[in-house]
Amino acid sequence: MLLGLDLGTGSAKALLLAIDGTVIAEASHAYKVQAPQPGWAETHPAAWWEAVAIAVSTVMQNQGDCMPDDHVEAIGLSGQMHGVVLTDAKGEPLRPAILWADTRSSHALDRYRALSPTLQKQLANPVTTGMAGATLLWLQAQEPDVYATARWALQPKDWLRLQLTGAVAAEASDASGTLLYDVLHDCWAIDVLDALHLRSDWLPTLIPSTCIAGTLTAVAAAHLGLRSGLPVIAGAADTAAAMLGSGLLTSGTMQLTVGSGAQIVTPRSQPIADSPIRTHLYRTALPDQWYTLAAMQNAGLALEWVRHLLDLSWQQVYADTFNVVPGCEGLTFLPYFTGERTPHLDPNARGAWVGLGLHHTRSHLMRSALEGVAFAIKQGLEAIAATGSNVTELRLAGGGTLEPVWRQLLADVLQVPLYGVTVSAASARGAAILAGMGSGIYADVQALPQVPIQPNPVMPRSPDANLMAAWERFQSLYPHLHEWRDRWR
Repeated sequence: MLLGLDLGTGSAKALLLAIDGTVIAEASHAYKVQAPQPGWAETHPAAWWEAVAIAVSTVMQNQGDCMPDDHVEAIGLSGQMHGVVLTDAKGEPLRPAILWADTRSSHALDRYRALSPTLQKQLANPVTTGMAGATLLWLQAQEPDVYATARWALQPKDWLRLQLTGAVAAEASDASGTLLYDVLHDCWAIDVLDALHLRSDWLPTLIPSTCIAGTLTAVAAAHLGLRSGLPVIAGAADTAAAMLGSGLLTSGTMQLTVGSGAQIVTPRSQPIADSPIRTHLYRTALPDQWYTLAAMQNAGLALEWVRHLLDLSWQQVYADTFNVVPGCEGLTFLPYFTGERTPHLDPNARGAWVGLGLHHTRSHLMRSALEGVAFAIKQGLEAIAATGSNVTELRLAGGGTLEPVWRQLLADVLQVPLYGVTVSAASARGAAILAGMGSGIYADVQALPQVPIQPNPVMPRSPDANLMAAWERFQSLYPHLHEWRDRWR
């Protein structure tokens, strides 16, 4: 069997996969994202390492009597994108990791915007906070001693691999999301680093995602409770791994995943960048394949905040909220708690309820939050469509899309059929599949286990006038609030 490890934003996941694609067991262990200052998002890598050990121990205990642990044949990796782990030569972190949700680097973005059009074209991506390049510019200016003494600048899952194998490496699916990578030519963008006066000596050598990056050391094996010498595969960024895990392999298909954020992805056989650049273009885990991504930062993240604020259980949300008339009787919610990427590229965007009246209840507030997240996803879908992708249906994945009434609202807002993908922990499953590819168990893409798609899609109902009016209100609010914020901040 194969072991997939996924280093997420809020938890580490471990998944055991049988060779035929059956999930034998899965487990996770959470850790906290720290915010020592407003707009900051950090986690100490030591918390990751401990959580991975607990998740692996739990998943091995949960496998039942089907196989002893010495039948794990390889380990694959997946991890959150864009973050930065600065380490010494031995891989010891010099400070907490700065994560994708961090917005402290907003002032550094002007350095990127001042690059020549030729250099910007190489990056093929919008310039946003939370990306490794912008974060490194902040570290260069604000923590020069740490910046100068660091030996490696690693992505989160690349740091995890270093702990497992003692070997330093990077791969394209994560590297292409750093704003330090030439997406069009598939290599580190050394001329961009030179123009930004950033170091390039701390960027690891790039290897294929399916390559064996090393073997499990004795120290790491003791920490995880596994045998040493297991092959560890290079792995992939979480979105690229999730594409493998959920079977999204073919150009022309499109998938919406809803978790803490929401992503819409579609594979491409050519690296065609968006113009104007509102969507992202990254490498998949497969050779000669890219994907376009619309990234909305606040989905489950915003809904959890509202739910806790209103003191509602999820059972109450689904039982009561959908009794409210669509459009929430004039109430509109913007979910931009941590800024927004697609389509606004505004790290300083913030959330709001607009249109509150005495007739509104907490069910109105909660329903408006669900509608606001759905509308934000619709803006992402429109941005994807503008790149030339024909949106006629969507695959729907992610733990945040299981409730039927929520799925129906998404279908009604997006006005496309939604086909459920019956895969949990898609990134961890994709990591396990990469373990199988790298170790030779799966000879090629055609040999990968198939992923079942629910045959009966959630069909959109006829457009509701109240919901359409709410959509128009939603679209109009951001420009007005953006202007107001710039005037009064």
